[in-house]
Amino acid sequence: MRRLSREVAAKLSIVLKCVLTFKQHFELGRRPRQPAYPGKVDRESECGSSWSNQAGSVGPPDRRAFLFSDFIIDPATIQAYLETHYRVRGEAPFVLQIGQISPDLLSLYERHNVDCAAFLTGWNPFSREVSETENRDRQKALAAELTRRSLAFLEGIGQHPSNNWPGEESLLVLGLSLEAAKTLGERFEQNAIVWCGADGVPQLIVLR
Repeated sequence: MRRLSREVAAKLSIVLKCVLTFKQHFELGRRPRQPAYPGKVDRESECGSSWSNQAGSVGPPDRRAFLFSDFIIDPATIQAYLETHYRVRGEAPFVLQIGQISPDLLSLYERHNVDCAAFLTGWNPFSREVSETENRDRQKALAAELTRRSLAFLEGIGQHPSNNWPGEESLLVLGLSLEAAKTLGERFEQNAIVWCGADGVPQLIVLR
Protein backbone atom coordinates (compact mmCIF):
# COMPACT_ATOMS: atom_id res chain seq x y z
CA MET A 1 0.00 0.00 0.00
CA ARG A 2 2.83 2.41 0.82
CA ARG A 3 4.45 1.73 -2.59
CA LEU A 4 1.13 2.27 -4.35
CA SER A 5 0.56 5.53 -2.49
CA ARG A 6 3.95 6.82 -3.58
CA GLU A 7 3.24 5.93 -7.20
CA VAL A 8 -0.16 7.62 -7.06
CA ALA A 9 1.33 10.69 -5.38
CA ALA A 10 4.02 10.92 -8.06
CA LYS A 11 1.44 10.74 -10.84
CA LEU A 12 -0.76 13.31 -9.15
CA SER A 13 2.22 15.63 -8.79
CA ILE A 14 2.96 15.40 -12.53
CA VAL A 15 -0.68 16.06 -13.42
CA LEU A 16 -0.81 19.03 -11.06
CA LYS A 17 2.32 20.56 -12.59
CA CYS A 18 0.85 20.19 -16.07
CA VAL A 19 -2.39 21.87 -15.01
CA LEU A 20 -0.54 24.75 -13.34
CA THR A 21 1.70 25.23 -16.38
CA PHE A 22 -1.31 25.35 -18.70
CA LYS A 23 -3.10 27.78 -16.36
CA GLN A 24 -0.13 30.14 -16.26
CA HIS A 25 0.23 30.06 -20.06
CA PHE A 26 -3.47 30.74 -20.52
CA GLU A 27 -3.47 33.65 -18.09
CA LEU A 28 -0.41 35.22 -19.71
CA GLY A 29 -1.93 34.96 -23.18
CA ARG A 30 -5.42 36.14 -22.30
CA ARG A 31 -5.03 38.31 -19.23
CA PRO A 32 -7.35 41.33 -19.19
CA ARG A 33 -5.86 44.66 -20.11
CA GLN A 34 -5.66 47.39 -17.52
CA PRO A 35 -7.69 50.50 -18.36
CA ALA A 36 -5.75 53.34 -19.93
CA TYR A 37 -5.97 56.44 -17.79
CA PRO A 38 -4.59 59.67 -19.28
CA GLY A 39 -2.86 60.55 -16.04
CA LYS A 40 -0.80 57.37 -16.16
CA VAL A 41 1.15 58.34 -19.28
CA ASP A 42 4.48 59.35 -17.81
CA ARG A 43 7.99 59.53 -19.08
CA GLU A 44 9.84 56.75 -17.31
CA SER A 45 13.59 56.81 -16.85
CA GLU A 46 13.94 53.06 -17.32
CA CYS A 47 12.84 51.94 -20.75
CA GLY A 48 13.03 48.26 -19.88
CA SER A 49 14.73 45.36 -21.59
CA SER A 50 15.20 45.21 -25.34
CA TRP A 51 13.06 42.08 -25.54
CA SER A 52 9.69 41.83 -23.85
CA ASN A 53 8.57 38.43 -22.56
CA GLN A 54 5.01 39.50 -21.90
CA ALA A 55 2.13 38.36 -24.07
CA GLY A 56 1.45 40.54 -27.06
CA SER A 57 5.10 41.21 -27.90
CA VAL A 58 6.09 40.08 -31.38
CA GLY A 59 9.75 40.32 -32.28
CA PRO A 60 11.56 39.15 -35.39
CA PRO A 61 9.13 37.19 -37.62
CA ASP A 62 11.52 34.27 -38.04
CA ARG A 63 11.83 33.60 -34.29
CA ARG A 64 8.63 34.81 -32.69
CA ALA A 65 6.71 32.47 -30.38
CA PHE A 66 3.18 33.70 -30.54
CA LEU A 67 -0.34 32.33 -31.01
CA PHE A 68 -2.67 34.22 -33.32
CA SER A 69 -5.58 32.74 -31.36
CA ASP A 70 -4.41 34.68 -28.28
CA PHE A 71 -5.70 37.89 -29.84
CA ILE A 72 -8.99 39.10 -31.24
CA ILE A 73 -7.26 40.64 -34.26
CA ASP A 74 -7.31 38.42 -37.34
CA PRO A 75 -3.98 36.89 -38.40
CA ALA A 76 -3.96 38.70 -41.77
CA THR A 77 -4.07 42.08 -40.04
CA ILE A 78 -1.24 41.14 -37.67
CA GLN A 79 0.80 39.89 -40.62
CA ALA A 80 0.24 43.23 -42.36
CA TYR A 81 1.51 45.04 -39.25
CA LEU A 82 4.62 42.85 -39.27
CA GLU A 83 5.31 43.68 -42.92
CA THR A 84 4.59 47.42 -42.70
CA HIS A 85 7.39 49.94 -43.21
CA TYR A 86 7.46 52.47 -40.38
CA ARG A 87 9.06 55.53 -41.98
CA VAL A 88 10.61 58.25 -39.82
CA ARG A 89 10.87 61.68 -41.36
CA GLY A 90 13.31 64.46 -40.58
CA GLU A 91 16.71 65.66 -41.76
CA ALA A 92 17.90 62.07 -42.04
CA PRO A 93 14.83 59.87 -42.83
CA PHE A 94 14.96 56.15 -42.17
CA VAL A 95 12.68 53.12 -42.08
CA LEU A 96 11.91 50.81 -39.17
CA GLN A 97 10.97 47.20 -39.85
CA ILE A 98 9.83 44.70 -37.25
CA GLY A 99 12.65 42.46 -36.05
CA GLN A 100 15.42 44.30 -37.90
CA ILE A 101 18.00 46.32 -36.02
CA SER A 102 18.11 49.99 -37.02
CA PRO A 103 21.52 51.69 -36.86
CA ASP A 104 19.78 55.00 -37.63
CA LEU A 105 17.57 54.57 -34.58
CA LEU A 106 20.58 53.77 -32.39
CA SER A 107 22.27 56.95 -33.61
CA LEU A 108 19.10 58.87 -32.75
CA TYR A 109 19.17 57.34 -29.26
CA GLU A 110 22.73 58.57 -28.76
CA ARG A 111 21.96 62.10 -29.92
CA HIS A 112 18.93 62.38 -27.61
CA ASN A 113 20.39 60.40 -24.68
CA VAL A 114 17.58 57.80 -24.61
CA ASP A 115 17.48 54.04 -24.97
CA CYS A 116 13.97 53.33 -26.21
CA ALA A 117 11.29 54.73 -28.50
CA ALA A 118 7.74 54.06 -29.65
CA PHE A 119 6.12 54.50 -33.06
CA LEU A 120 2.55 55.62 -32.43
CA THR A 121 -0.45 56.85 -34.39
CA GLY A 122 -3.91 58.13 -33.63
CA TRP A 123 -5.25 57.22 -37.07
CA ASN A 124 -7.96 54.68 -37.85
CA PRO A 125 -9.07 53.44 -34.40
CA PHE A 126 -8.93 49.64 -34.22
CA SER A 127 -8.02 49.64 -37.94
CA ARG A 128 -11.43 51.08 -38.80
CA GLU A 129 -11.06 53.60 -41.60
CA VAL A 130 -12.49 57.00 -40.65
CA SER A 131 -12.56 60.38 -42.38
CA GLU A 132 -9.35 62.29 -42.99
CA THR A 133 -10.65 65.12 -40.81
CA GLU A 134 -11.21 62.78 -37.86
CA ASN A 135 -7.82 61.16 -38.37
CA ARG A 136 -6.06 64.53 -38.39
CA ASP A 137 -7.91 65.61 -35.25
CA ARG A 138 -6.88 62.39 -33.51
CA GLN A 139 -3.27 62.85 -34.59
CA LYS A 140 -3.24 66.45 -33.34
CA ALA A 141 -4.56 65.24 -29.98
CA LEU A 142 -1.75 62.67 -29.77
CA ALA A 143 0.90 65.29 -30.61
CA ALA A 144 -0.60 67.70 -28.07
CA GLU A 145 -0.47 65.02 -25.36
CA LEU A 146 3.19 64.31 -26.10
CA THR A 147 4.05 68.01 -26.15
CA ARG A 148 2.26 68.55 -22.85
CA ARG A 149 4.47 65.88 -21.33
CA SER A 150 7.67 67.32 -22.82
CA LEU A 151 8.35 64.22 -24.91
CA ALA A 152 10.51 64.62 -28.01
CA PHE A 153 9.12 63.10 -31.21
CA LEU A 154 9.62 62.97 -34.96
CA GLU A 155 6.90 62.75 -37.58
CA GLY A 156 6.55 59.60 -39.63
CA ILE A 157 4.16 57.38 -41.54
CA GLY A 158 3.35 53.68 -41.37
CA GLN A 159 2.61 52.10 -44.73
CA HIS A 160 2.53 48.56 -46.08
CA PRO A 161 4.85 48.19 -49.10
CA SER A 162 2.32 46.40 -51.29
CA ASN A 163 -1.30 46.46 -50.07
CA ASN A 164 -3.81 49.24 -50.77
CA TRP A 165 -4.30 50.41 -47.18
CA PRO A 166 -3.49 54.15 -47.02
CA GLY A 167 -0.45 55.19 -45.01
CA GLU A 168 -1.10 56.36 -41.45
CA GLU A 169 0.53 59.51 -40.12
CA SER A 170 2.57 58.56 -37.08
CA LEU A 171 5.06 59.83 -34.50
CA LEU A 172 8.31 58.30 -33.29
CA VAL A 173 8.38 59.16 -29.58
CA LEU A 174 11.81 59.14 -27.97
CA GLY A 175 12.40 57.87 -24.44
CA LEU A 176 8.90 56.44 -24.00
CA SER A 177 8.78 53.27 -21.90
CA LEU A 178 6.89 50.19 -23.03
CA GLU A 179 4.14 50.55 -20.43
CA ALA A 180 3.63 54.25 -21.18
CA ALA A 181 3.55 53.50 -24.91
CA LYS A 182 0.94 50.78 -24.40
CA THR A 183 -1.18 53.15 -22.33
CA LEU A 184 -1.12 55.73 -25.11
CA GLY A 185 -1.87 53.10 -27.74
CA GLU A 186 -4.90 51.91 -25.77
CA ARG A 187 -6.06 55.46 -25.12
CA PHE A 188 -6.01 56.20 -28.86
CA GLU A 189 -7.77 52.91 -29.65
CA GLN A 190 -5.00 51.15 -31.53
CA ASN A 191 -4.78 47.42 -32.20
CA ALA A 192 -1.01 47.48 -31.82
CA ILE A 193 2.00 49.75 -31.45
CA VAL A 194 5.67 49.48 -32.36
CA TRP A 195 8.18 49.73 -29.53
CA CYS A 196 11.97 49.68 -29.70
CA GLY A 197 14.27 48.85 -26.82
CA ALA A 198 17.94 49.57 -26.23
CA ASP A 199 19.04 47.15 -28.97
CA GLY A 200 17.29 49.22 -31.66
CA VAL A 201 15.11 46.33 -32.81
CA PRO A 202 11.44 47.29 -33.40
CA GLN A 203 8.87 44.99 -31.81
CA LEU A 204 5.18 44.75 -32.62
CA ILE A 205 3.19 45.05 -29.39
CA VAL A 206 -0.35 43.73 -29.89
CA LEU A 207 -2.82 45.43 -27.55
CA ARG A 208 -6.00 43.44 -28.20
